[in-house]
Amino acid sequence: MKNNNQTNLNLGQWAEQQALRVLQAQGFTLVVMNYHCRYGEIDLIVQKDQELIFVEVKARSATRYAHSCETISLAKQKKIMKSALCFLNIHPQFEQFYCRFDVICFDFFQQFAKTIQQDFSKFTYDQQWIENAFTFDQEFINL
Repeated sequence: MKNNNQTNLNLGQWAEQQALRVLQAQGFTLVVMNYHCRYGEIDLIVQKDQELIFVEVKARSATRYAHSCETISLAKQKKIMKSALCFLNIHPQFEQFYCRFDVICFDFFQQFAKTIQQDFSKFTYDQQWIENAFTFDQEFINL
């Protein structure tokens, strides 16, 4: 099981780096990678002009049961939103920025061998970038 967990960790790190490359190709600059606070983690926080994007990155292999974008629960969305508010509290220089929540997903068509090192870029995958994947809603604001 340890090797499988290591493969998942490597896949997640690869996906975050690949997502960052995609965002940078669109003119975004990295503010923070793997931002942690007491509410949770945000994979990437990037900016472009007066826009601040909180990005959740997901990657899955052999997606027979669900695509990676379908695995982000409402509870996970709330954790990301609370973490974003925490970030904005600590970094008031972004308070006037337009903020949004995006998801970048990578779905691979095959299962990976349980080895520690993989070059995931050599495998076939679908990539999906969902802008404004979720937003603050009235229910969340009234928490």
